[in-house]
Amino acid sequence: MSAATARQQSQLETSVLAVPGAHCAGCMSKIERGLGQLPQVASARLNLTSRLLTVVHDATLDDRQLVDELERIGFAAKRQPRALEKPFSAVKPLLGPLAVAGFAGMNVMLLSVSVWSGADGSTRDLFHWISALIGVPAVAYAGRPFFQSAWSALKHGRTNMDVPISIGVTIACLLSLYETATHGEHAWFDGALMLLAFLLAGRVLDAMMRDRARGAVDALLSQAAQGALVVRDGGALEWLPAEALEPGMIMRVAAGERLAADGEILAGASRFDQSLLTGETAPVAIARGGTALAGTLNLDAPVDVVVSHAGRDTTLAEIARLMEASTQNRSKYVRLADRAARWYAPAVHTLAASAVVGWLIAGASLYQSLVIGVAVLIITCPCALGLAVPVAQVVASGSLLRAGIMVKDGSALERLATIDRALLDKTGTLTVGRPQPDPAALDALPADAATVALALASHSRHPVSRALCDELARRGVKPAAVTNVVEEPGQGMRGLLDGQPVALRRPEGASSTAVAIDLPGKPLRLVPFADRLRDDACEALGRLEGQGITCSILSGDAAPAVAEVARQTGLTGQASATPADKQHAIALLQGAGHKVLMVGDGLNDGPALAAADVSMAPGSASDVGMQAADLVFVQGSLTAIPKALKAARFTMQVVRQNFALAIGYNALAVPLALAGMVTPLIAAAAMSLSSLLVVANSLRLVRAAK
Repeated sequence: MSAATARQQSQLETSVLAVPGAHCAGCMSKIERGLGQLPQVASARLNLTSRLLTVVHDATLDDRQLVDELERIGFAAKRQPRALEKPFSAVKPLLGPLAVAGFAGMNVMLLSVSVWSGADGSTRDLFHWISALIGVPAVAYAGRPFFQSAWSALKHGRTNMDVPISIGVTIACLLSLYETATHGEHAWFDGALMLLAFLLAGRVLDAMMRDRARGAVDALLSQAAQGALVVRDGGALEWLPAEALEPGMIMRVAAGERLAADGEILAGASRFDQSLLTGETAPVAIARGGTALAGTLNLDAPVDVVVSHAGRDTTLAEIARLMEASTQNRSKYVRLADRAARWYAPAVHTLAASAVVGWLIAGASLYQSLVIGVAVLIITCPCALGLAVPVAQVVASGSLLRAGIMVKDGSALERLATIDRALLDKTGTLTVGRPQPDPAALDALPADAATVALALASHSRHPVSRALCDELARRGVKPAAVTNVVEEPGQGMRGLLDGQPVALRRPEGASSTAVAIDLPGKPLRLVPFADRLRDDACEALGRLEGQGITCSILSGDAAPAVAEVARQTGLTGQASATPADKQHAIALLQGAGHKVLMVGDGLNDGPALAAADVSMAPGSASDVGMQAADLVFVQGSLTAIPKALKAARFTMQVVRQNFALAIGYNALAVPLALAGMVTPLIAAAAMSLSSLLVVANSLRLVRAAK
């Protein structure tokens, strides 16, 4: 790298802006292309799922100027929200318009039945006027998402797919009012409402899936403590929120508390649960001079920690940034529909205008020509195309949910159908995620040692003690009459049995998790602990192999633990992998052309879950793991993975059929509309029929998870 290039890069800054109005690939293209034309902007990247725009730019350009430029392009924006602010939801603003369009449409349809049945004269006029009183306000309210989007586009000299929809609905209502006022035979308020209802239903389904894909970063950052007790000069103590912590401050962290910032141990020593960061279940002992990280749990004794990194500079925040950078809408079929939307508006405008002009030249009246033009606008509405993907995703997701598999991101089914590699974390994924006492060691344990161990373990909330207590109780062991029980942080439990000291303690020099049972005058009894393999892990891996998937282990655990699981499953494995290492491993596979599934459960798996083509997590996963994953299997069985893969492949087969139905409908219906053989009402009915065909075909996925 040249000195000039290094200097240039050092002068670049990164700004993150929220753009809630962005909802499709067309919006993404306009924003990224528009900002990319600025000489001060090095890159602009919009995340459609979170609606966050990341801009790398020259230091001379500030956030305010970026917001102004986005408003010039046609999109309202604001500076990045607070880390724990509730993310924007696109579903709620659409529910009211959808309910109004559906309810009003049903009522107007009932009135239209009377007209179709032969009502004429003043009766027909009355029904038309009642329909107008219901339909016009309902269209004005339910059509707001489309009208506002269309007006914003036109105001900034561009168009989008909402423009022809808005024009068609508006002209249909105006012509219906004209027909009603002039005692005409036809009114199409029901057609306009049906159109809006189907369009809104498609957008709600799509928005529901997008909302499920968000929230991982917030869940991740919430793992850190909300604040810390800070030691001031003179020894005074003051509680400060996490955002107020600064490097150099001294935090006093009690046993049982999580750290709010990264730092170096100044006084004291303790063991820390780092499983959220590394996946390693065994606590890590850290003494004076060692580094403790935000989000880890202090298990044994109070310590004083000198803050080295706080706020957005912590290791936890860095993992959040890795996740945010990796999260993006990756649906090929949604992108296909969005790309079609780019040429949809000009194509439909040209087609409808040509129909009006052509019929005028052919001698038709302006009224008749406009009716044909409206019919063309309505019949070409992309309802079926818009429903092709989200309806299939929702039906398949419902089937999987009944089978115990929750789909959080609909596009994940599409991506899951294409995978050829699967990377699985060890702890909590291939294994049960909880240290369990070695059954052989318990079988060999003398009765007196077992009763004392149960008595001492029952007084502790430590995970190892709880596991030992539960297993001994399950075996029918009765606790001994141990008195004066005391827990020594980091060492274990001590007490008296018939006046003699007994202990359940950490063995000296043990390289793995184990407990020692110390009885007076008796040999020391050692009970090792291990995280056992899930019962159906080998069955699930076999089924995946039968589906053409190559599996391997990618874990942050120590090499010996990973090697043991690799031996039991027959897989290859990578051990001691940091979150960045896991991302790198996935990137290497993707660079070689593979489609990667990541299955993990811990905070340390978050970036990898986000970076993989598709990701899954067990229901026992951390909040971060479940938020970052595209799918969560709530039952403990790993066979959920091959079952979800089979359902995903079936889903994509149905999606392709839906696209064929939508395209076939337009190929048949558009010529009829251009020939003047279709009224706006028939056009709306035909459009609805095509949407219903797509929905009916998607309902075959009800049994996708069987």
